[in-house]
Amino acid sequence: MPNTGRSSANPWLRLLLAGVFEIGYALSVGGSQGFTRLTWSLVAVVFFLLTLWALSVALGTIDVGIGYAVWAGIGSAGAALLGPAFFDETLTSIKSLWLCVIISGVVWLKLADRSEDTPEPADRPQDTQGIVAGSQEAQGVKS
Repeated sequence: MPNTGRSSANPWLRLLLAGVFEIGYALSVGGSQGFTRLTWSLVAVVFFLLTLWALSVALGTIDVGIGYAVWAGIGSAGAALLGPAFFDETLTSIKSLWLCVIISGVVWLKLADRSEDTPEPADRPQDTQGIVAGSQEAQGVKS
């Protein structure tokens, strides 16, 4: 994809935002009790649309596999961490351990993506006049 001069952090910030919306969606779906409570159901629909929008914008630049894994990791870890605050759920030490594994994986995916963003230096500068002259000679055009 062409570089439009925007910071490489912008798609990752959008992906983080999509993850936050995903947390809101997961929690509101839980609160809707199978979409039987109108207020929670409407909030769930809003968060669903927001998370899809932010995810689709972020995936315009970030690889789909990496972006989806990060988005799902943020959503699942956030919902598991905030579930006890909103609902009658428990967060045991073993659940916390595995959430840390998910969060560590998300961080490592981001770090792995950063190393691929750095452009490799060119071996030598290209002489544009030589290229044009060479292609003209190949076509039989005299200067």
